[in-house]
Amino acid sequence: MGKIAHDQHVPAIAANRDIVLAATVSRHGEGVGSVPHFRDIDDLIASGLEIDAVSLCTPPQVRRAIAARAIAQGWHVFLEKPPGATLAEVAQLRAAADAAGISLFASWHSRYAPGVEPARAFLAEAAIRKVTVTWREDIRVWHPGQSWILEAGGFGVFDPGINALSIVTRILPRPFFITEAELDFPANRDAPIAARIRFADDTGLGIEADFDFRQEGPQSWDIVVETDQGTLTLHDGGARLILPDGSEAAHKDALHGEYAGLYHRFAEIVRARTSDVDIAPLRHVADAFLRGRRITVEPFVE
Repeated sequence: MGKIAHDQHVPAIAANRDIVLAATVSRHGEGVGSVPHFRDIDDLIASGLEIDAVSLCTPPQVRRAIAARAIAQGWHVFLEKPPGATLAEVAQLRAAADAAGISLFASWHSRYAPGVEPARAFLAEAAIRKVTVTWREDIRVWHPGQSWILEAGGFGVFDPGINALSIVTRILPRPFFITEAELDFPANRDAPIAARIRFADDTGLGIEADFDFRQEGPQSWDIVVETDQGTLTLHDGGARLILPDGSEAAHKDALHGEYAGLYHRFAEIVRARTSDVDIAPLRHVADAFLRGRRITVEPFVE
């Protein structure tokens, strides 16, 4: 029951007619009103409380073991992004969920921003010439006191950057791969605080990404796609879409709208007894660590 659970998950659950908040679990966080609260998942299991599904909002380093416990109980599992600390973890959870006949959901909330699907539809009919991604935000604003994010397995700047990758892998019509990357590691941390990455696809399309956790002042969550029909731009993490003709789609309070879409999708796959586990964004993060050149930069002080 950390920041993302209180800010996004609880309101989205409250607004969803298919889902009832039956319990909360956290070693350190607070519960929600009179809803039963437990210290860990083992206490929840021991309580005998009737549970159908769990949403896991922990840091990725510890999520696999909790998810495995939930799957063993026959509970459907919603995984906050990123779905795991490694690709192998996610593959193992998917296999376990399939064997148990329960639903596993790797949630990419930025794909549910209002501009994403219209952008995807437009780009399916356009010749794409270049893609530029700028994802720069202030770690002190968005992750205050959350030191885990710059620890090994915490993803560092790829925690927000993977949101951009989740959009790009959704809107572009062809798969792409990393050709080169530079990762800036603070001298006192084990995860990158910035990254510059080049991608390409089989047609030679160039995709450039600039991720930075040190942005002060205005924040930037933008994807610019140059096409034969003009330039398409997604602003504010996909909340605003500007098409080449200048027409604009906007949505207020987009982040809450994204999580409402996630829970609608979760209920949908649970009813269908299927899973939705796309690892493409996570694969690109893993590839960045494999191909990236490590650069040591000044220590980060919270």
